[in-house]
Amino acid sequence: MADAWLCDAGIRVTDLDASIEFYTSLLDLVELKRAQEEDSAYVLFKDRRSGQRLELNWYSEKSPFYRPFVGGEGLDHLEVRVRSLATTLAKLKERGVEPVNRKLWVNPVAVEAMRSRPEDAAWLEKDVWVTSTGHSIAYVADPDGNLLCLYDHPEEDFDAPVPEHY
Repeated sequence: MADAWLCDAGIRVTDLDASIEFYTSLLDLVELKRAQEEDSAYVLFKDRRSGQRLELNWYSEKSPFYRPFVGGEGLDHLEVRVRSLATTLAKLKERGVEPVNRKLWVNPVAVEAMRSRPEDAAWLEKDVWVTSTGHSIAYVADPDGNLLCLYDHPEEDFDAPVPEHY
């Protein structure tokens, strides 16, 4: 698919600070972006030489993405920027691939808490999420169940060099 490119690989970690220390000291990665919510956090890095990106993801037990950690099974997702999420989803639907956003909720306690808040409840039922900055996001699963996070950035030139914030 020429209208997509791999942005990063996201892995789940149990101790964000320890993982940051490990990956930066081992691989000499450059931190590009960091975000923290009450129940989750991520840090995006870039390799100085190859430009490859790695995203470390941490989820508390209050997060709907939380699940008990099993060592060696930490792949969270591959992140793929697409030219147009709507077009990409239409092409995938022709192949029988549907968004799995509604199936991502693996923590029933957090999901129940979200359902009790009207502002969060609707979000749980969407196939495509739209961020506050207007980016569309949908998750799909590969044949083995590995998640790909597909998203678009309509305000940026798709064919331009990869921006540092990915």
